[in-house]
Amino acid sequence: MRFISWNVNGLRACVSKGFEESFKALDADFFCLQETKMQEGQLNLQFEGYDSYWNYAEKKGYSGTAIYTKHKPLNVTYGLGIEEHDHEGRVITLEMEDFYLITVYTPNSQDELRRLNYRMTWEDDFLKYIQGLDAKKPVIVCGDLNVAHEEIDLKNPKTNRRNAGFTDEEREKMTITLNSGFTDSFRYKYPEQVTYSWWSYRFHAREKNAGWRIDYFLISNRLRDRLVDAKIHTEVYGSDHCPVELDLK
Repeated sequence: MRFISWNVNGLRACVSKGFEESFKALDADFFCLQETKMQEGQLNLQFEGYDSYWNYAEKKGYSGTAIYTKHKPLNVTYGLGIEEHDHEGRVITLEMEDFYLITVYTPNSQDELRRLNYRMTWEDDFLKYIQGLDAKKPVIVCGDLNVAHEEIDLKNPKTNRRNAGFTDEEREKMTITLNSGFTDSFRYKYPEQVTYSWWSYRFHAREKNAGWRIDYFLISNRLRDRLVDAKIHTEVYGSDHCPVELDLK
């Protein structure tokens, strides 16, 4: 079973850069999107054999998530069920027969870390949310988690120590999540591999491969024995992120 996650940084823009071809070539059972930057009705993008579910931000042209699935879910929920967090279209959860699939676009701490305090609250609440689901059945969390967990996960760790996505606080929250019964599938499979999933549009960063790995598939630890592979599709363009993949048997 193949899962794909991709921060498309504006789905309408990505469609003009080959999204549909990439979607078909990747041929996923579940294809999760973040940062769709759309409102309902702005784009009717359907694929044969897939149902789709959308969570839009109230603010136009901002955030937003979607999931395309070949498999009918038992239930679909949007957001965390917490008023403070549920205006930006950041979470969709599919309940399947033997797992939950969650796509998430984690809030960015932003310039001068002006949203770091909110991010810390989000992290605590999101962890409680996935732990509650994990108590019922295994969980797969995918998306742009807006953190490079370890120094291996970004090109220039020394110069980014207090930048959004590599603060001690954000990294510690990821450590806590992983210590709470979850596995970073890519790092579990490839402990030493240096591969990035996001590159700034500035300074020719992608050409120089000066990137960050901030897009993840986290799985409940008890799914580890079903983990076949975890991939980062650096060959796929169309966004400042590339798709990441999880294969489970």
